[in-house]
Amino acid sequence: MTDHPGRKTFSWDQLGDLGQGRPTLGPRLRLEVYRLLQFTLRDVLERHYGDNTVDALFYEAGYQSGRLYYDQLIGPVSDFQEFIKRASQSLYDLGIGILAVEEADPDAERFVVTMSEDADCSGLPVLDDTICTYDEGFIAALLESFSGNSYVVREVDCWASGARTCRFIAQACQE
Repeated sequence: MTDHPGRKTFSWDQLGDLGQGRPTLGPRLRLEVYRLLQFTLRDVLERHYGDNTVDALFYEAGYQSGRLYYDQLIGPVSDFQEFIKRASQSLYDLGIGILAVEEADPDAERFVVTMSEDADCSGLPVLDDTICTYDEGFIAALLESFSGNSYVVREVDCWASGARTCRFIAQACQE
């Protein structure tokens, strides 16, 4: 959220108390509902602002989410293997996806990670394009939160492009 009179930048505590607010349903929500929100919002934004702007906004939103997610559910952690273990477990436990590291070159600060059964796209029809720009920002923020270095993350394979897992290349920014 941007700052508006009476409203502040979004923070983790604004997620609310699900135990109090949803005593029967709790955190349970069908994936179709999440995707309905995501894709209708994307459609409306693209009509008003165009694909490139919306991709940048979704990347930024994913980035903001990744920072909050790391702070609340993963970190702090200083060992890369422990970081990946915690990230993978929390993403799995929350039903977001199955994270794996395919390639890791810590010296070059370059990683190839996959997200299988991704909440954003797994099971969608083939669209001949990668669509997980939110995930790109999310992964960039996780890596930056862990390492302190800025990363650029690009999806190179996606369920929506015909792959059966989403694959991302993460590269630290050269300053």
